[in-house]
Formats: sequence, C-alpha cells, structure tokens
Amino acid sequence: MVPPEWPKIYHIVHVDRLPSILQNGCLWCDAEIARGNRQGTTIGLSKIKQRRLDELTLSSHPDLHVGGCVPFYFCPRSVMLYMIHRGNHPELSYHGGQHEILHLEADLRASVAWAKNNDRRWAFTLSNAGSRYFEDYSDLSRLSEIDWDAVGAEFWSSCKEKKQAEFLMESSFPWPLIERVMVDPIVKTI
Repeated sequence: MVPPEWPKIYHIVHVDRLPSILQNGCLWCDAEIARGNRQGTTIGLSKIKQRRLDELTLSSHPDLHVGGCVPFYFCPRSVMLYMIHRGNHPELSYHGGQHEILHLEADLRASVAWAKNNDRRWAFTLSNAGSRYFEDYSDLSRLSEIDWDAVGAEFWSSCKEKKQAEFLMESSFPWPLIERVMVDPIVKTI
C-alpha cells in the first residue's frame, strides 16, 4: 500500500503529565518514567506496559525493549483511546474518560530526521508492539508494508491489530517535534 506522503504520528497522554513534559522538554519512554518517578496519571494497561518493558524487543534493534521507546500510533483515534472512552476493560486502571486526554501530533519524517541527526534509534511496527508477535523495521522504504487502510479505518473490528501500527523512538521524544496538541477528538469505533 502506498503510504501518505507526510505521515503523522500520534501519542496520547493524560493532561496532568503536560507540566512535566514541558519542564523536561520531552516525552519519556515508560522505562525512564519508571526510573524517575515522573508525575502524572498512567492511562495504559499495566500488564502490556510491563511486557513492553521486560519481554518485548525490536528485531531491528535486538537490544532495545519496546518499553525503552516512546510509542506513537499512525492513527489519531487509536484502539487505546476507544478503550479509555468505554472505560470497561478489566485491566484498565484509569477511568477518567477521554476528556482529560491530550492527543499529540508529530510528523513522521521530521521525527526520523531528528532521530538520525541525534543518534537516536527508532522503528515502526506493522501492528501493536505490545503483542507477542509484531514485525518492525527502521527503514522508511518499508512504510508501504503498513496496512494504511487499517490504520485509517473507522470501523476496525476486522483489522484491530494492524490499526495499531506504531512508531517508536528510543528513550525520549523531543517536545519541539510536536506540531499540534488536540483535546477530545471524536472517537469512532467498530
């Protein structure tokens, strides 16, 4: 599939983390958050976050755990956002709804250029990097392997894993690369 010419990437975060992000000038990966006792509400699923920290590594960078990277989705309305909206997943500890969630948008190509210029490893996955099975690459010429129809799908029950393709940047993601901050976009689901 032909990727968008200028793909955007999206990260969701609770609004109470914004002061720390601005003070540090970056978003930290979960491994750094765990080490530094950073302030703010965790909105993800703890078992998956732990698996990303302890078990899952990237094939493109075998010594790099997924949890050692800041994750971004390629779609603005992620499956995780829908889970937060519904608030009924048994492993979800956050139940404050999506009104407290910020949506951060960055440009993929600008992010990769920054990473290359700053000796920072990066990769993208073809599906959810929290699953036990995913493919990853650190070569933009492979972007066409992402299922872009799934990424953009409004009704995604048949393509849930592929909709969750991710961009991952090692350690931290610089705040100046964030192009837009959004609040409470409409969530469309299966």
